[in-house]
Amino acid sequence: MTSRLDYCNALLGGCPASSINKLQIVQNAAARVLTRSRKYDHITPILKSLHWLPIRFRISYKIALLTYKALNGLAPAYLTSLLPRYNPSRSLRSQNSGLLVVPRIAKSTKGGRAFSHLAPKLWNSLPDNVRGSDTLSLFKSRLKTHLFSQAFK
Repeated sequence: MTSRLDYCNALLGGCPASSINKLQIVQNAAARVLTRSRKYDHITPILKSLHWLPIRFRISYKIALLTYKALNGLAPAYLTSLLPRYNPSRSLRSQNSGLLVVPRIAKSTKGGRAFSHLAPKLWNSLPDNVRGSDTLSLFKSRLKTHLFSQAFK
C-alpha cells in the first residue's frame, strides 16, 4: 500500500496542504485497516507504531534521497546540474558543510515547486550528520530517523 502512496510523490513537493491532505486521508485509512483501529482513534500514534512517515515527510524523504543520489553520481547528470554547491567567495566555516545554492525565485510564480529550488532548500535544512553520510544506506537510515523525529515530536 505505501509503495502506491510513494509513487511519484516527489512531484507533490511544494504543493498546497490541501492537495497533500487527500493522500494523507488515504494513508490514514490504510493504517486504520492494518491496525484494525476505529475511525475516530487518533492517527499519530497509529502511524508511529507502524513506523510510517506522514505524506508530507514521505515527500521530503523522496526529494532528499534524489538529491543525495544526484550529488553522489547515482542519478542522471541533468539533475546534478540543477544542484550547484555553495562555494563562498571568502573562507567561511560553512564552506565545507555540503550546502547547496538555493536559487532565488519570484514569489508569485510556481518556481518554488521546482526541484532546483526545493531540493537545495530541503538539503540545507538537514543536519550535518545526515548530509555527510558516506553511503546510500546510511543516508536513508539517518534521513528517516531525522524525519521521523520531526514528524512525531
